[in-house]
Amino acid sequence: MSRIYLSAPDVRPAEREMIFAALDSGWVAPVGPDLNAFEAEVAAATGRAHGVGLSSGTAALHLALAELGVGAGDSVLVSSLTFAGSVFPVAYLGATPVFVDSDPADWNISADLLAEELAGRAAAGTLPKAAVIVDLYGQCAAYDRIVPLLEDYGVALVEDAAEGLGATLHGRAAGSFGSVGAVSFNGNKIITSSGGGMLVTDDAELARRARYLATQARQPGAHYEHTEIGFNYRLSNLLAAFGRGQLSTLPDRIARRRQINDRYRAALAGVPGVGFQPVPAGSEPNWWLTCITLDPAVCAVRPEALRLHLEAADIEARPLWKPMHLQPVFAGAPRRVDGTAETLFRTGLCLPSGSAMTDADLDRVLGCLREGLGG
Repeated sequence: MSRIYLSAPDVRPAEREMIFAALDSGWVAPVGPDLNAFEAEVAAATGRAHGVGLSSGTAALHLALAELGVGAGDSVLVSSLTFAGSVFPVAYLGATPVFVDSDPADWNISADLLAEELAGRAAAGTLPKAAVIVDLYGQCAAYDRIVPLLEDYGVALVEDAAEGLGATLHGRAAGSFGSVGAVSFNGNKIITSSGGGMLVTDDAELARRARYLATQARQPGAHYEHTEIGFNYRLSNLLAAFGRGQLSTLPDRIARRRQINDRYRAALAGVPGVGFQPVPAGSEPNWWLTCITLDPAVCAVRPEALRLHLEAADIEARPLWKPMHLQPVFAGAPRRVDGTAETLFRTGLCLPSGSAMTDADLDRVLGCLREGLGG
């Protein structure tokens, strides 16, 4: 039997055709018409005016924070329950991440704890320069509360929609909230360009600056002239062509992941102690990953034991993100936590959710899950 991965790339005819067309056109590297088109298409999908194709979602966050003026001595509020790529750009700029815990209602950053942290820092005269808010596992954070809160304190919002492309909140697209957003096309995301990401914004000058800095900050001219430090962050035309093919079938990919999530919920509905990531009213996730929790007060099976049971059957599962405030590299960072993210990490497990999974694959996973859970 072949291995079932957590979220394997789903390659279809459209991207095969587009990448061969890009090869035949001669626009292999570094930039070209497919990159321009991909930027416009992703900007439209996120409800933004501008997109800048980059080498990763992390690069997008780095440039976003830099262009918002984040630097040494500043602090940046960040969701704690996330991947390290959400936080590393803060450190690249010499700033200090301040971690904020999750809300049990959706697992995203807690607006209540965010409000407490902002109030405390305002009183102390230490307001953060920006806040990086993560759309966890393909579900938008509570921006209806977060956006006005940050605006009241004059704190810039950077939306980390790396996992959220195609999700909406009250009909508004992930990536469209705040000053600037970042999306990821890593190989395990809902669409991929084999690697890459994009900065999206309505600010034409910020987009221009990000594109300039991402191209080694080269000044116009026949020779290479540099007046400031730049980065080699641009996405290639060839990868953009692949991404365009993927993006063209985004609704189908979301629908398939929704079907997979529904199957998991139906199959495990009667298993004591099994829970799923809650979906608040008005939120429509892209269902990137289906994640469960196992309540230790009710369920005798622990997440690691279940993961190993699946692994023995060549099925990949993974713990929820280890909170950033528990990571050794950020041991000394300030945080406002209440134990929610730690509990989710201790009790949670991400299940195979890729849109390329067949019904037979899913049946195999469900059978192994039921066996591992004792039923």
